[in-house]
Amino acid sequence: MRVLLSTIGSRGEAQPVVALALQLMEMGHDAVVCAPPDFQGWAESLGITYVPVGPELRATGKRGADATITPAQARQLVEGTVAAQFDAVGAAAAGCDVVVGGGALAIAAGSIAEHRGARYAYVSFCPITLPSAHHPPPVHSVLGQRPADGTDNDVRWAQDARFWTATWADALNTQREAIGLAPVADVRSHIFTGTPLLAADPTLAPWPEADDLRVTQTGAWLLPDATPLPPELAAFVDAGEPPVYFGFGSVRAPAGITASMIATARALGRRAIVSRGWADLALVDDQPDCIAIGEVNQQALFPRVAAAVHHGGAGTTTAATRAGVSQVIVPQNYDQFYFAQRVAELGIGSAHAAGEATAGSLLAALGDALRPDVVTAARTVATKVVTDGTAVAVRHLLDSG
Repeated sequence: MRVLLSTIGSRGEAQPVVALALQLMEMGHDAVVCAPPDFQGWAESLGITYVPVGPELRATGKRGADATITPAQARQLVEGTVAAQFDAVGAAAAGCDVVVGGGALAIAAGSIAEHRGARYAYVSFCPITLPSAHHPPPVHSVLGQRPADGTDNDVRWAQDARFWTATWADALNTQREAIGLAPVADVRSHIFTGTPLLAADPTLAPWPEADDLRVTQTGAWLLPDATPLPPELAAFVDAGEPPVYFGFGSVRAPAGITASMIATARALGRRAIVSRGWADLALVDDQPDCIAIGEVNQQALFPRVAAAVHHGGAGTTTAATRAGVSQVIVPQNYDQFYFAQRVAELGIGSAHAAGEATAGSLLAALGDALRPDVVTAARTVATKVVTDGTAVAVRHLLDSG
């Protein structure tokens, strides 16, 4: 079996599809990843065939970048990404038996599978992104979507479907017509299908029972990583009590957040590890109780920290949960609010309230996360995280053929 894995997004989307590609290869199948160019060198170093699509995304995390765009810019962005995906995904799908669309912005994957006569599977990395009467839809704020009116979730999801069609239908159908396919009337249903996969841990992010959508929850697609910590970081961790990790991954970090984070750690008598991330965060001074790092193996780092303060992306939240470390989530957008809520509900950390994170608010949240009962709960929940999500997904793809 030859499988194309297509995704548009940051590390939170790219790493799971890379993990699935490696699992496919280990089980004797061929895999191709089509994703933004930011991850090409890393994926190819793992032996994966990689086709880049679209521009590099790293600049979107810079501080000072606008979080909103004009309607004209949104339209240009939509048309550009759909055209780029049809070109890149269309070429990468040659000879593939299955096309997997990873995440909601993999707009072209289903159409390319249809054009190539391949099977198509859609995967979500968070349950709240899939339609259900049990939760409201997340908000795609970058493209100008506003929260849906009313309190009935079915009404909200109907509004969400209309937003998807209004945003994507013209660009999608233009590209479909060019390759001889009929137009799509309901864009969201076309992308998500009625039988999506959910690559999320069932303890951390369970799918609601008795729901109309036929969801197959595989567990999170975890990438085994034995990479050691850089010597400077390892020496820092070993030099005292476990420090606190602070990082915002690929998202825009709130203004002044580094000073607030370091002040919070110091107020609690803790050392701090600051992940630069795509926002390129920097230390506020050269005191020896803090260190700034680039991308490192979270599987090696998180079990050695006292707590992880982060943005609540699916990948980082799962890694911290699996490591058994308590968390503080400072959500910014989309599914991050869901993961903040789940961490609080499970008692394995704190959800920072929406709005600006200050030294005072972070101090309260981190103080709660470091309570002994929260630390104990985090270690207990870690034992329940399933680790075979990629193998389950491969078996599902084989069985559904």
